[in-house]
Amino acid sequence: MNAPSAVKAAETQRGVLRADLQRYLSRMSGGRLRKFIECARTPGVQATVVLRFGQWSRRRALPVRLISDPLYLVMNFLIMTLWGIDIPRGARIGPGLYIGHYGGIIVSSAAVIGRNCNLSQSITIGVAGAGERRGAPVIGENVYIAPGARLFGRIRIGNNVKIGANAVIHKDLPDNAIAVLDPGFSILSLAGNQAPDDTI
Repeated sequence: MNAPSAVKAAETQRGVLRADLQRYLSRMSGGRLRKFIECARTPGVQATVVLRFGQWSRRRALPVRLISDPLYLVMNFLIMTLWGIDIPRGARIGPGLYIGHYGGIIVSSAAVIGRNCNLSQSITIGVAGAGERRGAPVIGENVYIAPGARLFGRIRIGNNVKIGANAVIHKDLPDNAIAVLDPGFSILSLAGNQAPDDTI
């Protein structure tokens, strides 16, 4: 990477992190100092900063990476261990990432996520399938993923989509869709399973 390209990449990376942090700051109240302290102690912010640092590091020249990569690996391990957030730097994630709560967040390194995506706790965005169908989700912009949701396989999630709590998404969703877990159930068979009259 030549010098002008390196400078442009660094500016782009700073802009991405700035957009991430702005989403957190916009949800906080109080003065500038209070917002800074709240931001610094928020697990989602810490995970996002480590993610962006790791993405920055892998674009550096080898001499820089000899220092920055080990630092990233240690910080990423701490984020996984302390907060249960596993977002590898190989994942392609647009600016404005927001992690509302921590714990049980797993994102495949093959995932692609658009700008202004909200990730909740206990979610998985993972690889699944076989052959040509094997892959990870490609998620559009302004997508909200509620707690407990699972997205897997080579699927496409459109823009402005809301995915409800505990929903399991394994097929494409169009723009502006709202996907929720069906709370009902189906009776497959009653043969030989009749209950006595006094049983409720």
